[in-house]
Amino acid sequence: MTDPTSTRPVAFVTGAARGIGLAIARWFLAHGHAVALIDIDADTLERTERALVDDDGSADRILAVHCDVSKADQVARAVAATGTRFGRIDALVNNAGVAIFKPILQTSFEEFRHVLGTNLDGAFLCTQAVAPIMLRGGRGGAVVNIASISGLRASTLRVAYGTSKGALIHLTKQQAIELGNAGIRCNAIAPGPVDTEMAKLVHTVAIRSDYHDVIPLNRYGTPEEIAGAVGFLCSEQAAYINGQVLAVDGGFDASGVGLPTLRRNA
Repeated sequence: MTDPTSTRPVAFVTGAARGIGLAIARWFLAHGHAVALIDIDADTLERTERALVDDDGSADRILAVHCDVSKADQVARAVAATGTRFGRIDALVNNAGVAIFKPILQTSFEEFRHVLGTNLDGAFLCTQAVAPIMLRGGRGGAVVNIASISGLRASTLRVAYGTSKGALIHLTKQQAIELGNAGIRCNAIAPGPVDTEMAKLVHTVAIRSDYHDVIPLNRYGTPEEIAGAVGFLCSEQAAYINGQVLAVDGGFDASGVGLPTLRRNA
């Protein structure tokens, strides 16, 4: 068991078993943090934990916790386990998210609530549970919420997903003004299209071609690029950044241009 009095910084990353969350966890490990990997997919989480330990032998710096972030009791247990193991939490990344892409008239209330329950409620619950540990000893910390450009601009089929991410952006601002004076900075990142395994499965050749045309940098982002932005916002280099939304999207949002065929962007 890790010494709970350790001065090593600790990151608590949700949705960490794959994709962007895993890239974020790897960034923190590479920069000397201990990391709590939080995910609802127990099997993938177990494989990810083994792979990370095999990569650099950092078993003492990794804690994997199976958790549904939309459930307050599970969040409380995950945060308590992290506090017990590492004695502190310095960075919280609310990355766990789900998406349902349907027209508004075909989206059920249950589907709507499922998306908001994970994407919005999860960030609220995790922040509320983690903040008291961050504040122990007057340390403070940093919270980064992973939103989306779908929270900045509306598009078809995203009544649930886009609404959840727009609400998450406003939650970030609420967190920033209420927790900032206690020493916890809260910011959000709004990724554009990112070349994850899921995107490779659901984005057709036509969709990828459309994105190439409308994104000024003419490409998808990578999970590592999102992770780098998260790491920056959690670092001392961002010590005066609070309540902001950083679009990491290759200029997609700035272009103000969308095509009807773009139906599955970030």
